[in-house]
Amino acid sequence: MKALVIHGARDVRVDNVPDPKIEDSRDAIIRVTSTAICGSDLHIYNGSIPQPRPMTLGHEFMGIVEEVGRGVGNLKVGDRVVVPFPVACGHCMFCSHEMPGHCENSNPEHYGPEGGLLTEKGGALFGYTDLYGGYDGGQAEFVRVPYADFGPRKVPDNLTDEQVLFLTDIFPTGYSGIDWAEVKGGEVIAIFGAGPVGIMAAKSAWLRGAKRVIIVDTQQYRLDKAAKTANAEGILWQSHDQVVDEIRAMTFGYGADVCVEAVGFEPDRNLLDRAKAVINLEKGSDKVLTTCMSAVRRGGYVTVLGVYSSPFDNFPIHQFFDKGIILRGGQAPAHKHIDKLMGHVSRGEVTLDDIITHRLPLSQAPHGYDIFRHKKDGCVKVVLTPGS
Repeated sequence: MKALVIHGARDVRVDNVPDPKIEDSRDAIIRVTSTAICGSDLHIYNGSIPQPRPMTLGHEFMGIVEEVGRGVGNLKVGDRVVVPFPVACGHCMFCSHEMPGHCENSNPEHYGPEGGLLTEKGGALFGYTDLYGGYDGGQAEFVRVPYADFGPRKVPDNLTDEQVLFLTDIFPTGYSGIDWAEVKGGEVIAIFGAGPVGIMAAKSAWLRGAKRVIIVDTQQYRLDKAAKTANAEGILWQSHDQVVDEIRAMTFGYGADVCVEAVGFEPDRNLLDRAKAVINLEKGSDKVLTTCMSAVRRGGYVTVLGVYSSPFDNFPIHQFFDKGIILRGGQAPAHKHIDKLMGHVSRGEVTLDDIITHRLPLSQAPHGYDIFRHKKDGCVKVVLTPGS
């Protein structure tokens, strides 16, 4: 079969690889009909999260069931399904508490309580390096789905692939940033990052009754997309102080009730930012997160959806303490939210596919990675179609 394989930093190729096979009674084989490139895939693509051996990427995918193991009683050949991005057993202590990203059984080689840099990681993710389970991902014609009796959800016949594809990751992830902040209605939400996850967080904020949704980004075209698809007010990032001042001016001097960090450790950086990282032996930058800590009101919430893979010096623990900030983050519990969010989509209460800017065949996936990483051609979200 054809699959998008990482061979090294910024080296991805569509290769011929062996077809996946049933390896466990709870496995299913899915013929992928739609898949997408996620912002967190870029961390592997850039070499910032290491992957020493070739591996099929991709954790946003859906398709048709081609084969099921004898232990999968809820699916049959021909079912059309969407697959949450964490690989989770459904039965361990963390899965039982709706925390599938911390599954105790899916990542036996690298799992542990510490949450370290290279060892004792959380549960597995599709297509997300050996550190997170080593499972080949869905940017391919076929994919093996472990624990298929727990993860995949059947898709109603009246919904297209593009209407539901983002239930795999970015919609549950964006929603988690709002849910973790216990948004009940009437809040001012400031979202940092107008990429796919940030826009989904904005859509989710409206679903939860937000009074005002502000979104911050370094690229005007992404702010324009967020305004068009999520009715978000935009702030063009020029500096930490400028962004904080603008948010406080919009909130009677208090700051936002909730700040959602949807960028991660690889934001746009200038030479000074890069020099600081070298001096401090840091990977990337925490500058977006530290700006959230300033922009949130006292007693407010900061939720972290962007990936952070290493420690940072000078993290503003003093602000966390003095302002009484509630800080939450991590891998989104996609399994927890997917059925509820499917309902929102089915009832027409939210539209997901309006963020798509590029539709490409799988054969052009390397081009998709290039334009997404470099923000070329107005790229916000790339959807790939295997077999075309």
